[in-house]
Amino acid sequence: MTSDFHGSIEAARKAALKARNIEAAFIVVCGDMTHFGSVKDAEVMLSPLIASGIPTLYVPGNCDSPELAETPIAGAIFLHGKCVSQTGVAFLGLGGAPASPFHTLFELSEAEMMKILNGAVGQCSRNRWFIVVSHSTPKDTRVDSTFSGIHAGSVSLRRFIEENKPNAVFCGHIHEARAIDRMGETIIVNPGPARHGNCAVADLNDKIDVALDSL
Repeated sequence: MTSDFHGSIEAARKAALKARNIEAAFIVVCGDMTHFGSVKDAEVMLSPLIASGIPTLYVPGNCDSPELAETPIAGAIFLHGKCVSQTGVAFLGLGGAPASPFHTLFELSEAEMMKILNGAVGQCSRNRWFIVVSHSTPKDTRVDSTFSGIHAGSVSLRRFIEENKPNAVFCGHIHEARAIDRMGETIIVNPGPARHGNCAVADLNDKIDVALDSL
C-alpha cells in the first residue's frame, strides 16, 4: 500500500515496480497522488500503477482536486464513498481529510465524513476481510500525531472503526506519523509518504500481517 506521492512520478514508477516484484494482488493508494493538481495530473500519477496490470485501488487526498471525488480514473478502482469487493476483500473508501487551518483542496466536515462512511458500509457484501482505505487517519492513534504533538486525525473515522470493527485501515495524510497501530482488533497502517520512498506490504492469509517497507 502507498500514500502521498505528491506529484512524484518517480515514486509512482517505483511503486509499480515494487508491486510487480513482490507479485502483489492489489496496489492500494491512500490519496494525495498530486500536489494541488488536477484530475489529469492524477491520471498521469496513477498511469504507471495501472500499466503494471495489478488492480489499483485509490481514494483522493486533501491535496488532490475535489473533482477527483466525482471523476473515476479509467483503469483504476475508485473507492471514495464506495465499498468494492475484490477476491475475498471488501474495500471501503474515504477520501479527503478533516477541515484544517491550511484550507487544502479537498476537506470535509466530520459530519460529511461520517455520512460517507455510513453510506458506503451499506454497500459492503460479506467477504473474508473488511478493509477501510482512507486518506485521513483515525484520531488519537500513533498514525495521526504531528511533529508538534497534535493528533490531527478524524473523530468520525475513529468512531466508525469502533462501531464497525474492520480488519484493517490503510491511511496516510500525516507524513511524520509513519507507523502501525491497533484499535482493538483493527490494524491501522500509515505507510508514510511514497514521495520519500515509503510503502507498506500487507499479507492476507489466515491473518493480516503488515510490515512497513520501502519502494
